[in-house]
Amino acid sequence: MAKDPQTPLDEELKRHEEEAESQAEPEPIEGQLEDVAETFEQGETVAFEDSDNPEAEMLAARVEELEQSLTEAKDQALRTAAEAQNVRRRAEQDAEKARKFALEKFVKELLPVVDSLEKALEAMADGASDTHREGVSMTLKLQLDVLGKFGVEVVDPAGEPFDPQYHEAMAMVPNPELDPNSVMEVIQKGYLLNGRLVRPAMVVVSQAAG
Repeated sequence: MAKDPQTPLDEELKRHEEEAESQAEPEPIEGQLEDVAETFEQGETVAFEDSDNPEAEMLAARVEELEQSLTEAKDQALRTAAEAQNVRRRAEQDAEKARKFALEKFVKELLPVVDSLEKALEAMADGASDTHREGVSMTLKLQLDVLGKFGVEVVDPAGEPFDPQYHEAMAMVPNPELDPNSVMEVIQKGYLLNGRLVRPAMVVVSQAAG
């Protein structure tokens, strides 16, 4: 069956249809471009948000907190070590004092014996035999030597300036021949134990003549 010849009207309609089809084809491409643009904008937003990552900020804050805690722990350790050293030093000093002065009470008990020997030696008249005097003198020397081995020193300040830290004034007597506040006479000797006063010397002190 032969095709009907196309009229000019048919050709015109066909031409319009072809033009409409050619104009409708780019629409999907424009939609894709819009999707790409939207995706790009979203990517920029994500990248911008990544620059202010809250997780990174939390990690940085945690690191700073740990560093501060470490510094405080070091300081505390140093203070604890210094305190322990001070405690150990005080304990050593206390032990040393205890060792040095453990005999203080015992020394005080022996001093009257020394005083008695000295008085006995002074009281011996010319009538006493040399043997007796020598015996008492040797006993006194032996006693003082033993005390000296344990850090006992004699305080015998005759003729020295009066020192209230080591001397106890029993009387004050005018004496123009001595400077005021000088020790005129030692009534009883004093004693030190490792440099610490065990008993003050009992003395008579001079004063200016009136």
